Amino acid sequence: MNKLLAFGASNSSDSINKQLATYASKQFKNATVDLLDLNDYEMPIYSKDREKKDGIPQLAHDFYKKIGDADLVLISFAENNGNYTTAFKNILDWMSRINGKTFQEKPMLLLATSPGARGGSSVLDIAVKRMPFQGGIVKGSFSLPSFNENFDVEKGLISNKELNEQLLKIIDSIEL
Repeated sequence: MNKLLAFGASNSSDSINKQLATYASKQFKNATVDLLDLNDYEMPIYSKDREKKDGIPQLAHDFYKKIGDADLVLISFAENNGNYTTAFKNILDWMSRINGKTFQEKPMLLLATSPGARGGSSVLDIAVKRMPFQGGIVKGSFSLPSFNENFDVEKGLISNKELNEQLLKIIDSIEL
């Protein structure tokens, strides 16, 4: 059985991106899923001075190891001011001090959603272009627009049939 590492790149307790990541991860039939919560990896804000004084936090090493143990990394990006959330960026910054190829040549499925019609497409575009420089092999990407209209929170699934089919087609194209 293959290992899938999934998380919403947000520290919100009711993250819609964690909900999307959870749903998408369940669509991989031949995988065990390790669903992470970024709140479990909260660290001081990265700075060169802090690293020199205290070293790299153990939580950064732990997160990096989770990536190394995975066969596929699935991230659903929340968008803050058109970019990554501070919570995700801080973890990424710390891990990059362990290895600039943070994602260790792992295949990746990148997602994003937001309450708006663009569905986090700005941050998703940034991630799709950036992850290869961070050692990620982007196998697919998907943006879910207007989360509140297209996702059934109670059932935990994409309620818009056409959008759901788009995501499932991408998932089916990724070999695990």
